[in-house]
Amino acid sequence: MNILVVNGPNLGAIGRRQPGIYGSKGFDELPGVLTRILGDREKQIRWRIYQSNHEGELVDRLEQAVDEGVNGLVLNAGALTHTSLVLADCLAWIGIPCVEVHLSNVWARQEPIRQTSLIAKHCIGSVSGFGLTGYGLAFLALMEHMSSQSG
Repeated sequence: MNILVVNGPNLGAIGRRQPGIYGSKGFDELPGVLTRILGDREKQIRWRIYQSNHEGELVDRLEQAVDEGVNGLVLNAGALTHTSLVLADCLAWIGIPCVEVHLSNVWARQEPIRQTSLIAKHCIGSVSGFGLTGYGLAFLALMEHMSSQSG
């Protein structure tokens, strides 16, 4: 399985940025989180991580994933989740199964806009509020989805 993790604006600063909301772990700790959650199943996955603060670069990377044979996406679009019709349109046509991830529980956030996702309808599911653990849960969901599609 070939999974691409795509992170949007401000997510390069996770671990330093508002740790009370987003947690104190940076993405350098993601491999350990995945090993803990996936165990031996991690050997079945080839994964890469990409982050950009620019909407167009995120779209370019998602389109490139089609040509690379990526068969699963874990997408944390950050604030673009709530505003980007461009990302939603891209997900609609590329056809790669995607799990939407949010480090914080967007449903518990005070700003009503954070409870809106333009990309959710183009994803197989969402994980919200579990910090970096959410990425591991997204990997599990993609693995289950792929195995149910092949068998």
